[in-house]
Amino acid sequence: QVQLVESGGGSVQAGRSLRLSCTTSGDTSSTYCMAWFRQAPGKEREEVAGIFTSGDFTAYADSVKGRFTISQDKAKNTLYLQMNSLKPEDTAMYYCAASGGPCRFLLRQWEYRYWGQGTQVTVSS
Repeated sequence: QVQLVESGGGSVQAGRSLRLSCTTSGDTSSTYCMAWFRQAPGKEREEVAGIFTSGDFTAYADSVKGRFTISQDKAKNTLYLQMNSLKPEDTAMYYCAASGGPCRFLLRQWEYRYWGQGTQVTVSS
């Protein structure tokens, strides 16, 4: 079992920044991939960014490339998402996810077994 707790969401104006954190606990040793997904009201959940826990290879959705950065601090068992130049269309509930085992595709939801409860990000124009 892996437990995930997100934090760092909030309400900001367009152009500002936020950093989301995801603290992990439990059996994290078998987790090969971690990622951030988001879901806006009335829309399906979509990929944002992912990272292989064994190294620092990352992948991003086209919509956030160049603005968002995913990173990890293994000593703190924490995953981060630095979000810069936020836009109103980034408004969503953001979820942290852990694969709980081997994985191949960082941005595919079906790779992820464990999910956090989410943290809300609201960007106003």
